[in-house]
Amino acid sequence: MLIGEVARRSGVSARMLRHYDALGLVRPTGRSVGGYREYSGDDIRRILHVESLRSLGLTLREVGRALDDPEFDPSGIVEELIRQTEERIGRERELLTRLRHLDAAEPADWEAALGVVALLQGLGSESARVRQRAALAAAGGTTTAGGAAAPVELLVEAALAETDPNVAGALRWALRRSGGDGLAELAAGLTAADAEVRGRAVALIAQIPDDEATALLGDALADPDVAVRRSVALALGARGVADAVPTLVAMVVDGVNDVDAADALGTLARDRDLADRVAADLVAQLDDATTPVRQRIVQALADLPGDAATSALADLARSDERSIALTAAYVLQQRTSRTE
Repeated sequence: MLIGEVARRSGVSARMLRHYDALGLVRPTGRSVGGYREYSGDDIRRILHVESLRSLGLTLREVGRALDDPEFDPSGIVEELIRQTEERIGRERELLTRLRHLDAAEPADWEAALGVVALLQGLGSESARVRQRAALAAAGGTTTAGGAAAPVELLVEAALAETDPNVAGALRWALRRSGGDGLAELAAGLTAADAEVRGRAVALIAQIPDDEATALLGDALADPDVAVRRSVALALGARGVADAVPTLVAMVVDGVNDVDAADALGTLARDRDLADRVAADLVAQLDDATTPVRQRIVQALADLPGDAATSALADLARSDERSIALTAAYVLQQRTSRTE
């Protein structure tokens, strides 16, 4: 089969076939009477093999080794191709994210568009100092250098990914001044695979004082990570959500942010209907509790209003443990003096 017919049937141009011949990759078996290249059935099969391997991303040199070297191991090449492909996909995704942020900013002209690009570059810098400056610039004027508004989605994305506390603080400030709460993006952060990202989402949502934010926090109270659940409980306790009581009580018992948890329980107990429940839940933890746990429970009861807390403290003032009895008696005395 002559080269023109091979090109037509295989889809490989005659020019490329000549290139393959020059490289020794696919040499036609014979020549016609007129000296033209003539390809056999085996030659055409080799062409198809070459094209298949090229479609995987192999160079022509690698294709030649794969076809001619009996000791050629494809696994190393395949692993390298996977790595290169993942890197390329990562770059494409990064570009797509930047373009979406740029589109969300709705720049009026190229100067404004370049301002958004500069913000993207600043927030994506490896230097925490550069990221902080970019966040503070967005917070200071809520616009980029080019005049386009800093996209809330971009600020949320940066805040969810940020590990440096100083940069994170600047980003939280920028979000508060941005004119948008970014709740939709933050809600997505609550479903992230990384517990640290979910924890950052909780901290950011806790700054938004509306019912939708409270509902999102309520859903996050079932997070599989205990540290995230504790952060959620503290935020919900400050909002008066009774569902946070079990987690807050457990924090007092476990001694994890127990002072903050006790404060949140005190806030919840301002609701008289909740005060007795909170006291009862704390008292229920006294059975078989160690002395440090009982001390923390006494301190938590101290901030609770109502007869149930007073009765529990009176019982504890009669404890056989001297330290517990003295602490409870002191707390009772302070409660009495406040009511007189």
